[in-house]
Amino acid sequence: MGQYRRAPESCRFEACRLDARVGRRVFFLNPRLARAADPSLDDQPAIHRKPHAILDLPSRHAKALKIERVLGLDRIARPITLLEVGTGSGGIARHFGSHPHLIVDVCAVDVADNRVARDGYRFQKVDGTHLPYDDAMFDVVVTNHVIEHVGEARSQEHHLSEVRRVLKPDGVAYLAVPNRWQLVEPHYRLAFLSWLPKRCRSPYLRLWGRGREYDCEPLSCGQLERMLAEAGFDFRNRCVDALHLTLELEADKHHAARLLRLVPRALLEAMRFLTPTLVYVLRPR
Repeated sequence: MGQYRRAPESCRFEACRLDARVGRRVFFLNPRLARAADPSLDDQPAIHRKPHAILDLPSRHAKALKIERVLGLDRIARPITLLEVGTGSGGIARHFGSHPHLIVDVCAVDVADNRVARDGYRFQKVDGTHLPYDDAMFDVVVTNHVIEHVGEARSQEHHLSEVRRVLKPDGVAYLAVPNRWQLVEPHYRLAFLSWLPKRCRSPYLRLWGRGREYDCEPLSCGQLERMLAEAGFDFRNRCVDALHLTLELEADKHHAARLLRLVPRALLEAMRFLTPTLVYVLRPR
Protein backbone atom coordinates (compact mmCIF):
# COMPACT_ATOMS: atom_id res chain seq x y z
CA MET A 1 0.00 0.00 0.00
CA GLY A 2 3.03 2.27 0.03
CA GLN A 3 3.05 2.83 -3.71
CA TYR A 4 0.63 4.14 -6.27
CA ARG A 5 -0.81 1.62 -8.68
CA ARG A 6 -0.05 2.32 -12.29
CA ALA A 7 -2.93 1.89 -14.66
CA PRO A 8 -2.45 -0.74 -17.40
CA GLU A 9 -1.05 0.43 -20.71
CA SER A 10 -4.33 -0.56 -22.39
CA CYS A 11 -6.10 2.15 -20.40
CA ARG A 12 -4.27 5.14 -21.81
CA PHE A 13 -5.93 8.48 -21.29
CA GLU A 14 -6.92 10.17 -24.51
CA ALA A 15 -8.58 13.58 -24.28
CA CYS A 16 -9.71 16.05 -26.91
CA ARG A 17 -9.46 19.56 -25.49
CA LEU A 18 -11.00 22.57 -27.11
CA ASP A 19 -9.72 26.04 -26.51
CA ALA A 20 -11.47 27.09 -23.29
CA ARG A 21 -12.86 30.37 -24.57
CA VAL A 22 -13.97 29.17 -28.03
CA GLY A 23 -15.25 25.87 -26.63
CA ARG A 24 -17.48 27.45 -24.02
CA ARG A 25 -19.05 29.80 -26.58
CA VAL A 26 -19.84 26.84 -28.83
CA PHE A 27 -21.33 24.88 -25.92
CA PHE A 28 -23.67 27.71 -24.95
CA LEU A 29 -24.79 28.28 -28.54
CA ASN A 30 -25.28 24.62 -29.44
CA PRO A 31 -27.04 22.40 -26.85
CA ARG A 32 -26.20 19.25 -28.81
CA LEU A 33 -22.49 20.00 -28.54
CA ALA A 34 -22.95 20.90 -24.89
CA ARG A 35 -24.39 17.45 -24.18
CA ALA A 36 -21.54 15.83 -26.09
CA ALA A 37 -19.00 17.75 -24.00
CA ASP A 38 -20.82 17.05 -20.72
CA PRO A 39 -22.58 13.65 -20.80
CA SER A 40 -24.27 14.27 -17.45
CA LEU A 41 -26.69 16.58 -19.25
CA ASP A 42 -28.08 13.50 -20.99
CA ASP A 43 -28.44 11.42 -17.82
CA GLN A 44 -30.15 13.86 -15.55
CA PRO A 45 -33.74 14.16 -16.86
CA ALA A 46 -34.53 10.50 -16.14
CA ILE A 47 -33.91 10.80 -12.39
CA HIS A 48 -34.29 13.82 -10.15
CA ARG A 49 -31.02 13.84 -8.21
CA LYS A 50 -31.13 15.48 -4.79
CA PRO A 51 -28.06 17.37 -3.52
CA HIS A 52 -27.80 15.27 -0.30
CA ALA A 53 -25.61 18.03 1.15
CA ILE A 54 -24.38 17.59 4.73
CA LEU A 55 -24.82 20.98 6.39
CA ASP A 56 -23.36 20.08 9.79
CA LEU A 57 -20.27 22.31 9.95
CA PRO A 58 -18.46 20.50 12.82
CA SER A 59 -18.54 17.26 10.82
CA ARG A 60 -17.25 19.12 7.75
CA HIS A 61 -14.38 20.48 9.83
CA ALA A 62 -13.46 16.94 10.91
CA LYS A 63 -13.73 15.77 7.29
CA ALA A 64 -11.43 18.58 6.14
CA LEU A 65 -8.85 17.61 8.76
CA LYS A 66 -8.98 14.02 7.51
CA ILE A 67 -8.51 15.13 3.89
CA GLU A 68 -5.61 17.36 4.91
CA ARG A 69 -3.85 14.47 6.66
CA VAL A 70 -4.59 11.83 4.01
CA LEU A 71 -3.09 14.11 1.34
CA GLY A 72 -0.19 15.21 3.56
CA LEU A 73 -0.93 18.89 2.91
CA ASP A 74 0.60 19.89 6.23
CA ARG A 75 4.02 19.11 4.70
CA ILE A 76 3.59 21.66 1.89
CA ALA A 77 5.23 24.99 2.68
CA ARG A 78 4.43 26.85 -0.56
CA PRO A 79 1.06 28.42 -1.46
CA ILE A 80 -1.32 25.97 -3.14
CA THR A 81 -4.43 26.21 -5.29
CA LEU A 82 -7.33 23.95 -4.32
CA LEU A 83 -10.66 23.13 -5.96
CA GLU A 84 -13.50 21.48 -4.08
CA VAL A 85 -16.04 19.87 -6.39
CA GLY A 86 -19.46 19.62 -4.75
CA THR A 87 -18.86 21.93 -1.81
CA GLY A 88 -22.28 21.45 -0.20
CA SER A 89 -22.24 23.43 3.06
CA GLY A 90 -18.94 25.12 2.14
CA GLY A 91 -17.38 23.91 5.40
CA ILE A 92 -14.47 22.07 3.79
CA ALA A 93 -13.69 24.96 1.43
CA ARG A 94 -13.74 27.44 4.31
CA HIS A 95 -11.45 25.20 6.39
CA PHE A 96 -8.74 25.34 3.74
CA GLY A 97 -9.38 28.95 2.72
CA SER A 98 -8.96 30.19 6.30
CA HIS A 99 -6.29 27.70 7.37
CA PRO A 100 -4.04 29.05 10.15
CA HIS A 101 -0.84 27.55 8.70
CA LEU A 102 -1.35 26.67 5.03
CA ILE A 103 -1.64 29.30 2.31
CA VAL A 104 -4.47 28.01 0.14
CA ASP A 105 -6.31 29.77 -2.69
CA VAL A 106 -9.64 27.91 -2.75
CA CYS A 107 -12.29 27.64 -5.44
CA ALA A 108 -15.48 25.64 -4.94
CA VAL A 109 -18.29 24.54 -7.24
CA ASP A 110 -21.64 22.84 -6.89
CA VAL A 111 -24.80 22.31 -8.93
CA ALA A 112 -26.87 23.85 -6.11
CA ASP A 113 -26.08 26.55 -3.58
CA ASN A 114 -26.65 25.02 -0.13
CA ARG A 115 -23.80 26.83 1.56
CA VAL A 116 -23.78 27.59 5.25
CA ALA A 117 -20.14 28.74 5.33
CA ARG A 118 -19.53 31.36 2.65
CA ASP A 119 -16.22 33.01 3.52
CA GLY A 120 -12.62 32.13 2.70
CA TYR A 121 -13.12 30.87 -0.87
CA ARG A 122 -14.65 31.68 -4.27
CA PHE A 123 -17.82 29.83 -5.24
CA GLN A 124 -19.28 29.15 -8.67
CA LYS A 125 -22.50 27.34 -9.49
CA VAL A 126 -22.18 24.83 -12.34
CA ASP A 127 -24.37 22.61 -14.50
CA GLY A 128 -23.49 18.94 -14.82
CA THR A 129 -19.93 17.68 -14.58
CA HIS A 130 -18.09 20.28 -16.68
CA LEU A 131 -15.64 22.34 -14.60
CA PRO A 132 -15.33 25.99 -15.71
CA TYR A 133 -11.55 26.17 -15.29
CA ASP A 134 -8.50 25.98 -17.53
CA ASP A 135 -6.35 22.90 -17.87
CA ALA A 136 -3.74 22.15 -15.18
CA MET A 137 -4.96 24.95 -12.89
CA PHE A 138 -5.03 23.33 -9.41
CA ASP A 139 -2.48 21.72 -7.11
CA VAL A 140 -5.24 19.88 -5.21
CA VAL A 141 -8.73 18.75 -6.18
CA VAL A 142 -11.18 17.40 -3.60
CA THR A 143 -14.19 15.36 -4.76
CA ASN A 144 -15.71 14.12 -1.54
CA HIS A 145 -18.86 11.99 -1.95
CA VAL A 146 -19.68 13.61 -5.28
CA ILE A 147 -19.22 10.97 -7.97
CA GLU A 148 -22.22 8.93 -6.78
CA HIS A 149 -24.46 11.96 -7.42
CA VAL A 150 -23.41 13.06 -10.91
CA GLY A 151 -25.29 10.40 -12.87
CA GLU A 152 -24.62 6.99 -14.35
CA ALA A 153 -21.32 5.56 -15.59
CA ARG A 154 -20.83 7.92 -18.54
CA SER A 155 -21.27 10.99 -16.33
CA GLN A 156 -19.03 9.53 -13.63
CA GLU A 157 -16.30 8.99 -16.21
CA HIS A 158 -16.67 12.58 -17.40
CA HIS A 159 -16.45 13.83 -13.82
CA LEU A 160 -13.13 12.02 -13.41
CA SER A 161 -11.80 13.26 -16.74
CA GLU A 162 -12.59 16.84 -15.70
CA VAL A 163 -10.79 16.38 -12.38
CA ARG A 164 -7.81 15.03 -14.33
CA ARG A 165 -7.96 17.94 -16.79
CA VAL A 166 -7.87 20.76 -14.21
CA LEU A 167 -5.25 19.08 -12.00
CA LYS A 168 -1.62 20.13 -12.46
CA PRO A 169 0.78 17.41 -13.68
CA ASP A 170 2.33 17.21 -10.20
CA GLY A 171 -0.99 17.72 -8.43
CA VAL A 172 -2.95 15.40 -6.16
CA ALA A 173 -6.65 14.65 -5.76
CA TYR A 174 -8.75 13.20 -2.94
CA LEU A 175 -11.75 11.09 -3.91
CA ALA A 176 -14.28 9.45 -1.58
CA VAL A 177 -17.41 7.53 -2.55
CA PRO A 178 -19.75 5.17 -0.67
CA ASN A 179 -18.92 1.54 -1.25
CA ARG A 180 -21.69 -0.24 -3.12
CA TRP A 181 -21.16 -3.29 -0.89
CA GLN A 182 -21.54 -1.59 2.47
CA LEU A 183 -24.36 -3.09 4.51
CA VAL A 184 -26.46 0.05 5.04
CA GLU A 185 -26.76 2.59 2.21
CA PRO A 186 -25.82 5.96 3.79
CA HIS A 187 -28.19 8.36 2.00
CA TYR A 188 -31.40 6.49 2.76
CA ARG A 189 -30.26 4.40 5.76
CA LEU A 190 -31.62 1.23 4.20
CA ALA A 191 -29.83 -2.13 4.42
CA PHE A 192 -28.79 -3.82 1.16
CA LEU A 193 -30.23 -1.03 -1.01
CA SER A 194 -27.13 -0.54 -3.15
CA TRP A 195 -26.54 -4.31 -3.38
CA LEU A 196 -29.63 -4.69 -5.55
CA PRO A 197 -29.67 -4.48 -9.36
CA LYS A 198 -30.40 -0.92 -10.46
CA ARG A 199 -33.92 -1.72 -11.65
CA CYS A 200 -34.84 -3.01 -8.16
CA ARG A 201 -33.51 -0.13 -6.05
CA SER A 202 -36.33 2.40 -6.45
CA PRO A 203 -39.10 -0.20 -5.86
CA TYR A 204 -37.21 -1.37 -2.75
CA LEU A 205 -36.97 2.24 -1.55
CA ARG A 206 -40.73 2.71 -2.04
CA LEU A 207 -41.48 -0.59 -0.32
CA TRP A 208 -39.84 0.69 2.86
CA GLY A 209 -41.32 4.17 2.54
CA ARG A 210 -37.96 5.92 2.25
CA GLY A 211 -38.55 7.75 -1.02
CA ARG A 212 -39.81 7.48 -4.58
CA GLU A 213 -36.65 6.87 -6.57
CA TYR A 214 -33.06 6.00 -5.81
CA ASP A 215 -30.90 8.81 -7.15
CA CYS A 216 -27.34 7.68 -6.28
CA GLU A 217 -24.75 5.50 -8.03
CA PRO A 218 -22.32 4.10 -5.43
CA LEU A 219 -19.35 2.15 -6.78
CA SER A 220 -17.38 -0.95 -5.91
CA CYS A 221 -13.57 -0.97 -5.71
CA GLY A 222 -13.34 -2.71 -9.07
CA GLN A 223 -15.70 -0.31 -10.83
CA LEU A 224 -13.97 2.76 -9.45
CA GLU A 225 -10.44 1.57 -10.18
CA ARG A 226 -11.32 0.79 -13.80
CA MET A 227 -12.70 4.31 -14.18
CA LEU A 228 -9.63 5.86 -12.56
CA ALA A 229 -7.32 3.95 -14.89
CA GLU A 230 -9.28 5.00 -17.96
CA ALA A 231 -9.29 8.64 -16.80
CA GLY A 232 -5.49 8.70 -16.66
CA PHE A 233 -4.79 8.44 -12.94
CA ASP A 234 -2.32 6.55 -10.83
CA PHE A 235 -4.14 5.82 -7.61
CA ARG A 236 -3.65 4.59 -4.09
CA ASN A 237 -6.37 3.06 -1.92
CA ARG A 238 -6.37 4.83 1.46
CA CYS A 239 -9.55 3.30 2.91
CA VAL A 240 -7.91 1.86 6.01
CA ASP A 241 -5.93 5.02 6.79
CA ALA A 242 -9.06 7.13 6.33
CA LEU A 243 -11.07 4.84 8.59
CA HIS A 244 -8.49 5.15 11.37
CA LEU A 245 -8.43 8.94 10.96
CA THR A 246 -12.22 9.15 11.10
CA LEU A 247 -12.29 7.21 14.35
CA GLU A 248 -9.44 9.30 15.75
CA LEU A 249 -10.96 12.66 14.81
CA GLU A 250 -14.53 11.75 15.76
CA ALA A 251 -13.83 9.32 18.59
CA ASP A 252 -16.71 10.60 20.70
CA LYS A 253 -19.13 9.45 18.00
CA HIS A 254 -17.51 6.08 17.29
CA HIS A 255 -17.56 3.64 20.18
CA ALA A 256 -15.92 0.97 17.99
CA ALA A 257 -12.64 2.94 17.85
CA ARG A 258 -10.92 0.99 20.61
CA LEU A 259 -11.95 -2.36 19.14
CA LEU A 260 -10.77 -1.37 15.68
CA ARG A 261 -7.30 -0.57 16.99
CA LEU A 262 -7.01 -4.20 18.09
CA VAL A 263 -7.63 -5.52 14.57
CA PRO A 264 -4.37 -6.27 12.69
CA ARG A 265 -3.78 -3.82 9.87
CA ALA A 266 -3.10 -6.68 7.45
CA LEU A 267 -6.61 -8.00 8.08
CA LEU A 268 -8.14 -4.57 7.53
CA GLU A 269 -6.20 -4.18 4.29
CA ALA A 270 -7.43 -7.57 3.08
CA MET A 271 -11.02 -6.53 3.79
CA ARG A 272 -10.82 -2.95 2.48
CA PHE A 273 -13.18 -3.76 -0.40
CA LEU A 274 -15.91 -3.98 2.26
CA THR A 275 -15.16 -0.67 4.02
CA PRO A 276 -18.17 1.69 4.06
CA THR A 277 -16.35 4.46 2.18
CA LEU A 278 -13.83 4.05 -0.64
CA VAL A 279 -11.07 6.64 -0.30
CA TYR A 280 -8.40 7.14 -2.96
CA VAL A 281 -5.48 9.49 -3.50
CA LEU A 282 -5.03 10.24 -7.20
CA ARG A 283 -2.13 11.55 -9.23
CA PRO A 284 -2.08 12.28 -12.98
CA ARG A 285 -0.30 9.66 -15.01
